[in-house]
Amino acid sequence: MTIDFSKYAVSGITKLSPYQPGKPIDELAREFGLNPSEIVKLASNENPLGPSSKALAAIEKELKDLTRYPDGNGFELKKTLSEKLGVSTKQITLGNGSSDILEFIVKTFVNPGEEVIVSQHAFAIYGLVTQMQNGKTVQVPAKNWGHDLQAMVDAVTEKTKIIFVTNPNNPTGTYNTKAQLDAFLSQVPSHIIVLLDEAYFEYVDKPDYPNGIDYLKAYPNLVVTRTFSKAYGLASLRVGYGVSSEQLADLMNRVRPPFNVDSLALAAAVACLKDENYVRQSKELNDQGMSQLEAGFDQLNVNWIPSVGNFICFEIPNRAMDIFQGLLARGVIVRPVANYEMPNFLRVSIGTQQENQRFLLELKDLLAG
Repeated sequence: MTIDFSKYAVSGITKLSPYQPGKPIDELAREFGLNPSEIVKLASNENPLGPSSKALAAIEKELKDLTRYPDGNGFELKKTLSEKLGVSTKQITLGNGSSDILEFIVKTFVNPGEEVIVSQHAFAIYGLVTQMQNGKTVQVPAKNWGHDLQAMVDAVTEKTKIIFVTNPNNPTGTYNTKAQLDAFLSQVPSHIIVLLDEAYFEYVDKPDYPNGIDYLKAYPNLVVTRTFSKAYGLASLRVGYGVSSEQLADLMNRVRPPFNVDSLALAAAVACLKDENYVRQSKELNDQGMSQLEAGFDQLNVNWIPSVGNFICFEIPNRAMDIFQGLLARGVIVRPVANYEMPNFLRVSIGTQQENQRFLLELKDLLAG
């Protein structure tokens, strides 16, 4: 007898489509019969520098204790973050990637039918975790490919529980200024949670870019999330964190699964926080790569959206998916963003100089075809 288990699943789950990550190198190699060593992956905003030597040493030290559960409280990582950020350890929630924190905050506060406000072209996970809770995602139209914070405030209703703000935004790379964030936070009702996603914080050096941690004392309803997956080069280990008031952290830790961050990730994250040279090199490599791609797009007469992250969106009117498939066949993986209501754009992550050049050469050839 065949049973349709979807009839018994939570209604919000049955309406979901799984999140689609960038295509893995091994999958592309199998699909097109390519040599994996010759494939360039520029799809998932990963750090092309390679891992920190200090992180690798920390991981090696932990290997002998793989039979033991990790520190469920993440004491050393919280202590190191506390010292670096100037916050209490009680304000920190650790996650299996910062996406964990996004899920914790929705699970903690959103009941069926309640509303979560997001921006058009913002990270897809916000809507997915909201739907899992049978919440309602309210999407506010973007302004110049970024968040229209005033419009997001104006969208608040009596059913609003959370507002997600991504700064810088993924996938567009835009950012909101300190003045814009000041005005926004001052208008949000104090009982509504604001989650400020700063996954790409370390790449930004604009003088008018705000540091979310600076707002925590004034706004107890604020949660700031960051990750070790990007500038710290630990995407494979999945470790991130949220910083908030002690009360919000306590509530989120009640829904946080035990041992959600493994021992290797905890040790590597501590080591990376102490490896300032690695983060500096990551930033320098990203700046150089961004300039290289911008210049390359200009030479090809390809429009692009100015970005302060480690990725950039470029426009291929009416041919985006054809170009995407063409690049795949040539061993270059980028990211289509049609599911972000950007059907004429592709997103490319910043790679090494050689990887960026390979991408530009293949793109030039395809555009000429």
